[in-house]
Amino acid sequence: MRFFKETHIDFMGKRRTWYMVSLAVIMVGMISLAIKGIGFGIDFLGGTELIVQFTSEPDVSQIRTMMDNAGYRNVEIKTYGDPLRILIRTESQGEGTTVADQIKATLQQTFPNMNPTVLEETKIGPKIGAELRKDAFYAIFFSLIAIMVYVGFRFKFIYGIGAVTALFHDVLVTLGVISIIDGVTPFTNFEIDQNMIAALLTLVGLSVNDTVVIFDRIRENQKIYKTLSLMEVMNKSLNQTLSRTLITSGTIFIVTVILFLFGGEVNRGFGFALTFGIITGTYSSIYVASAVVLDYSNWRLAKKAKPVMKGKTVYEPIAQ
Repeated sequence: MRFFKETHIDFMGKRRTWYMVSLAVIMVGMISLAIKGIGFGIDFLGGTELIVQFTSEPDVSQIRTMMDNAGYRNVEIKTYGDPLRILIRTESQGEGTTVADQIKATLQQTFPNMNPTVLEETKIGPKIGAELRKDAFYAIFFSLIAIMVYVGFRFKFIYGIGAVTALFHDVLVTLGVISIIDGVTPFTNFEIDQNMIAALLTLVGLSVNDTVVIFDRIRENQKIYKTLSLMEVMNKSLNQTLSRTLITSGTIFIVTVILFLFGGEVNRGFGFALTFGIITGTYSSIYVASAVVLDYSNWRLAKKAKPVMKGKTVYEPIAQ
């Protein structure tokens, strides 16, 4: 099945424009991360977390005042997918479930007519949270290293660099967009937890799969179309794989959108990260991974095309 029988899109001719677009999006995202950030989940922070259901919409400021009076500072309080459902998170910890029990008792006293019911209760020790943060970092770092080595051996080292550059691009753009829209609506309350890390690792795998397919077609076409420049070969290869890319990414996109919309609050961050990541992963396979390989190859050719003649350097034009 093919969406397009034959296309002749000049992907690589527009790569510098898309470089600027990617750079702008990453910069805006990094500014948002620096100023606004994304909250860590209870998995990584350690502390006590309660998800409480009310029979009528509670006043969040009243809950915050209640927590202050109970002696809990720096408490995170926000709606949890529903105005009647509130997430309360504190870094305070005590023996057993003393912190959670005290919060529940105070809620009952403060909102006796709203019947506050605890739907979920979680307690994570600070040592476990620190270990999980470290393990999450190692998981992402070594995944990128392994992918670079694999792609470098299968093709050329610069192909591995291009693939990992695209993956860094995908992760940074996705995190930046998550930071920008985090908390804008009750439907987009996100946090960095184990589900989000799993989504980023899944995104890395899906993105590199598309990149490897494109690189493989480029390698095949270099053997078939020996008279064409690398830029022409890349454009031909990208056009040939365009239909396959849209079908594969499109079917995954449909599933992740459904997961984001109907997967429940626990899976919402996972679903959004994958949904947006599929878009950036497909884009980066073309305009980041392939473009990096092309520009590096042109740079190498330019270095070789500088014969010294009578003290003068002659530059031969390189296909842009």
